[in-house]
Amino acid sequence: MGEVLLYPRPLARYPGRLLLLPLLPHRPPLKPLPSEIWSHIFVQAVFEDDQDAQSHISHKNVLRSCSSLMLVCKGFKEVAIPLLYSCVRLHSVNSLEKFTAHLHSADRMWDSIRRIPHSTPGRWVQVLDLSELLAALNSSVYYAVNTLLTQLFPLLPSLTQLTLCSGFLLSRRALASLTHRDGCFNLRTMGGIYYDPLIYSTVAIDEDPFVQLLRVCVNLEQLEVIGIGLDDTDLESHFDSTEGLKASPIAAPLYLPHLRRLTLLSMPSSSLMLALLHSPLPCLQTLSLTPYDDIPFPASLSSPFLETHGQHLQTIFLFTPKSWPTRYHSSPTTLLYTSPNLMHLSLEYPLPALTISFKTPLTSGASSPPTLPLQILSLPRPSSDFWATLERLLPFLPSLKVIRMRDVRWLRHGVNSRAQEAGIQGEMREWSRRLTRRGIRLLDGNWKETP
Repeated sequence: MGEVLLYPRPLARYPGRLLLLPLLPHRPPLKPLPSEIWSHIFVQAVFEDDQDAQSHISHKNVLRSCSSLMLVCKGFKEVAIPLLYSCVRLHSVNSLEKFTAHLHSADRMWDSIRRIPHSTPGRWVQVLDLSELLAALNSSVYYAVNTLLTQLFPLLPSLTQLTLCSGFLLSRRALASLTHRDGCFNLRTMGGIYYDPLIYSTVAIDEDPFVQLLRVCVNLEQLEVIGIGLDDTDLESHFDSTEGLKASPIAAPLYLPHLRRLTLLSMPSSSLMLALLHSPLPCLQTLSLTPYDDIPFPASLSSPFLETHGQHLQTIFLFTPKSWPTRYHSSPTTLLYTSPNLMHLSLEYPLPALTISFKTPLTSGASSPPTLPLQILSLPRPSSDFWATLERLLPFLPSLKVIRMRDVRWLRHGVNSRAQEAGIQGEMREWSRRLTRRGIRLLDGNWKETP
């Protein structure tokens, strides 16, 4: 700040000049924020409302916000571009082809002088979601999509979440590309993995490409695998294909110390399931499984799997994917015995006659086993037969607070009272009256109480 001169009025008796000096110190310019802090600010601003990872509307908002930030200034653009590429969701084969070509062109322009181990923007991608790609798939493009994924996976070293469409079967070369790429230990979540056990029924367990993939994903936390199910007409051939699993050796168990959520649907048995059966899963808390208790070992591994890994489970979802025709298989009656720490249990048709003891069914004269911490019990629909089983179990479930009917919705207000008391609605209202006296709430599939 320079000098300031004050001139007095012309009629002043003693003209002169007064020198004004600044009384406050000079304010230094603000220091620029590091790019890491700006990155955290942008993450809070962009992803604050993106709670639903599967919502296309929120994903579009994220893209719009990142695009707006890139137009502010050059510094904002450098910070916003990694956020823009951090989560990639593709909905068509054409977009997958363009994205792969874009990463390959960036890889060819990579300059080794920068000493960056991986090119941009491939090293920025952390989430790859291809779950909506199934609508655009047909038999003529399966080979092309597998070829594109084989080229794409090695360019994504920082990938932490991979979601595929459940009806798409990865080829061996695509699986090998995913397994042997750099940064495979970064994978935390894999979902929508479609698995056909018949393809790998003739190879050893350690030669199964899915087993080889899990062997290198040591930091995996969530895994979802969907099989092809079991057709009653092919039951004999399925027995023949799984007969070798009895004596099939495993070189070493899988090392998955962080696996918390595991989903194995429509998969009675497979080399992948057998490898997981013989591997320690110390952090496994949530298991989603299709029951096949009426099929003996080794054609079915669902019941042995529950017995082996049930001690530390807190949530079990027994679920059969809906298809035509949907074939339900029985569930083990010893779920509360093999999984004594359950907090949430979701059952499937046909509802099992649950027992507390492994050998002796629960009766009024039996010795009282320790109480169980179960808090939420989910059923497809109310059943008078299962009510008798539930009444016998309630004295041993003091923590039970909620029973949910996941396939039923309460009728809206204004519906005739006779309609509300008929059929399934009437059965649910009767259950609600009985359970309310015991301090248990009855909820529908939307987690709502009686209107």
